[in-house]
Amino acid sequence: MSNWALACTLVFVVVTILLSVQRKLGLEKEIAIGTVRAAVQLLLIGYVLHYVFDTRKPALIVLIVLLMITVASFNAGKRADRIPGIRLRIGLTLLVTESITMGLLLLLHIIEATPQYIIPVSGIIVGSSMIVSGLFLSQMNRELEAARGEIETLLTLGATPRQAIGHSVKRAIRSSMIPTFDGMKTVGLVQLPGMMTGMIVAGAEPIEAVRYQILIMFVLSSSAAVTAIMLGGISAKLWFTKEGLLRKG
Repeated sequence: MSNWALACTLVFVVVTILLSVQRKLGLEKEIAIGTVRAAVQLLLIGYVLHYVFDTRKPALIVLIVLLMITVASFNAGKRADRIPGIRLRIGLTLLVTESITMGLLLLLHIIEATPQYIIPVSGIIVGSSMIVSGLFLSQMNRELEAARGEIETLLTLGATPRQAIGHSVKRAIRSSMIPTFDGMKTVGLVQLPGMMTGMIVAGAEPIEAVRYQILIMFVLSSSAAVTAIMLGGISAKLWFTKEGLLRKG
């Protein structure tokens, strides 16, 4: 893509801003900031990846992945700011999910142990797990608001905090995983996913692009399950105070 073609893509941003102005949505500032940040961040990471791909230093790969996990943890944690220690739990969950998933990919020789494979795939894994974490926290907020009376009654009857909140956690885990599996049901029919589309546009054979997309979809299904279940397990007690009382929304 030429620089002129890239500059022309701003027309889509202009259309979005004009629609916001016309409908008085008040999103013009957010759209402008988001556009600038996205462009700057992507350009910067492009230069960083160019350097990393040339140097092939394992320490730099680990540093980039840890940076991804840190940013993702803080972003997902916004859904439950009132819960102390939630970002640490999210970070630990993302680290374990990334380690298990990438470990299997490399151990089984599914992908090559090079920065060109590890960093992009890690970005997909961490990004998807971040979304799952955010969905879990949002659903937990709704669950606890709706079932507060039931949970407090169980606590009064002698149930432990984990027992009292158990059903809410299970429902939140299930809800956070559903979008991933719903997407798998329609992939290829309703949408052509990003990796597959990118490879085809870059000139790869469609069948080869499909193979990589199948890999990504299966990886995302596993990482969604690990993320949701682990985060649900290690964060359950955080929804209660030290005295064993359910935190207020």
